[in-house]
Amino acid sequence: MAKKVAVLGAGSWGSVLASLLDENGSDVKLWSYNPTQVKELNEQHTNKRYIKDFTFAESLVATNDLSEAIDGVDYILFVVPTQVTRSVAKQVAKILADRNQTVNLIHASKGIEEKTYLRLSQVLAEEIAPSNRHSISVLSGPSQAEDVVTHDITLVTVASDNPKAAKEIQGLFMNNYFRVYTSDDVIGVETGAALKNIIALGAGALYGLGYKDNAKAALMTRGLAEISRLGMSFGANPLTFIGLSGVGDIIVTATSTNSRNWRAGNELGKGHSLDEVIKNMGMVIEGIATTRAAYELSKKRGVDMPITSAIYHVLYDGADIKETINQLMTREGRSEIE
Repeated sequence: MAKKVAVLGAGSWGSVLASLLDENGSDVKLWSYNPTQVKELNEQHTNKRYIKDFTFAESLVATNDLSEAIDGVDYILFVVPTQVTRSVAKQVAKILADRNQTVNLIHASKGIEEKTYLRLSQVLAEEIAPSNRHSISVLSGPSQAEDVVTHDITLVTVASDNPKAAKEIQGLFMNNYFRVYTSDDVIGVETGAALKNIIALGAGALYGLGYKDNAKAALMTRGLAEISRLGMSFGANPLTFIGLSGVGDIIVTATSTNSRNWRAGNELGKGHSLDEVIKNMGMVIEGIATTRAAYELSKKRGVDMPITSAIYHVLYDGADIKETINQLMTREGRSEIE
């Protein structure tokens, strides 16, 4: 029998994952808080604000009724912005508890919650009672929605606290253009997924300033080094960071013009203010909030993250980008392998 899946969040990634699951034969309900968007998806079978020039299958059903979306499902996939995940999870938790319903939880968002510094699996664990969940998993990797929707070859990882659930979720998403690997390193996968958005902001800024491939390669490589340091301080497997959710995700997010974090950084590099960039983007730029969370977390844990620190000061203290780059480049020399 087809598995029932609720996909919460109808942005670019949420709607494309819902489409993929529907294509794979799952019974999918796509939830959005926006009635106008739901009407467009159900009547026009489009989601033009997020995915241009694509028509969704008529079998994909959208709803703005959260209770309806998760009724009787086997899996709930959270693809809402990081900073609203907790509020949506609270609503889900109440519905599940009232129905005495138990599900497998998955999230495919990429960020760290501000103030608490929690990864999203931790947020879900705090809000949704163990009696209402079989497992918590994260789906992540180098996967631009605009490419997945055209069936470009894509490889991702599903990491879980439950090996059986990871294997089941692997089967749920796998097809001839979307390949899924399993992992038990939830910490590493979530850390890489979240912090690569910071590096994408930096890569976009370098491009906007006119820097070339050497500078981009340097940023990506040393950015990965400090992401690894932070993840390993929490017990992540260092090998995770040379995998799909580490170096793979950095490559695609820091080089693709489809990346909203790259585009935001590019505008900053061209001299636009952060307020202007946020206003013009019109969509959530996960890397901005994640930069603050990662910066504060690195200070709290005593982890050296000079690139993250530099980007934080540009975003939140108004530091001059060119001068900040000069300060990074003229720091005291050190060994590459620490």
